[in-house]
Amino acid sequence: MSLYWGRVSLMDSWLQLEGKNAVVTGAASGIGRAVALALAEAGAGVVVADRDAEAGARVAAELAGSAGAGHRFAVLDVTDPNSVRTLFDGVPIPIDILVNNAGINLPASLGDVAPRDIARTLAVNQTGMILCAQAAAAGMAAAGGGVIVNMASESGLEGSTGQSVYAASKAAVYSLTRSWAKELGPRGVRVVGVAPGPLEPTGMTGATYMAALAKARGTTADAIDRGYASAIPLGRPGTLAEVANVVVFLASPRASYVTGTVVNVSGGKSRA
Repeated sequence: MSLYWGRVSLMDSWLQLEGKNAVVTGAASGIGRAVALALAEAGAGVVVADRDAEAGARVAAELAGSAGAGHRFAVLDVTDPNSVRTLFDGVPIPIDILVNNAGINLPASLGDVAPRDIARTLAVNQTGMILCAQAAAAGMAAAGGGVIVNMASESGLEGSTGQSVYAASKAAVYSLTRSWAKELGPRGVRVVGVAPGPLEPTGMTGATYMAALAKARGTTADAIDRGYASAIPLGRPGTLAEVANVVVFLASPRASYVTGTVVNVSGGKSRA
């Protein structure tokens, strides 16, 4: 039994993702890897897109034994229009699903955040998302439909001490999702978002990230963890698989009337 609903043919068929083709950005690690695995388990063919060629190729190899077929790795820098264009022009199949997951988080207080880190965060988390959606939407609309899933964050709704630039970049995802849903809906394209809360450690939120966030907040990583625990009604961080499961459902035809909204996956967390 896998983490992602398992290899149960009834469940795979229920999702109706067999034969669908997906691009997952930032798929070499963390949430992106979990989403790529979950989509492949459900029968979709997955393009693992990431800057990290070595890690991305490993993820693509992991997918080889899953239910879906035609998995591959493609190098992608979401901040580079030429890189984005090369990826989408080079995929020889219609793309049914784009998971706009690539993102970075560089914690710093308002007084300490460096201009280069502001520019980098906005370039990846906002501009990169726009460029990929722009490229994917054109093909989807021409093919008669598709789904774009944007990765937001609970912090984009609540704000977050010590990572205001990241939180602001993710707040923009809510607006982009609603706007694109209105613009692309008449062309058969759904646009939805997923907003994770605190999760198990990932490549983006490991020890280095926690140390930087603790410094920005003038506290310790242990104190931050305790604060999260008290703020989450379910009493624990989420798992990558729990986020991936929501993404897969929203990307599937079973969510065919869901668009223009962002689903919060945070265990009920409601304060920064």
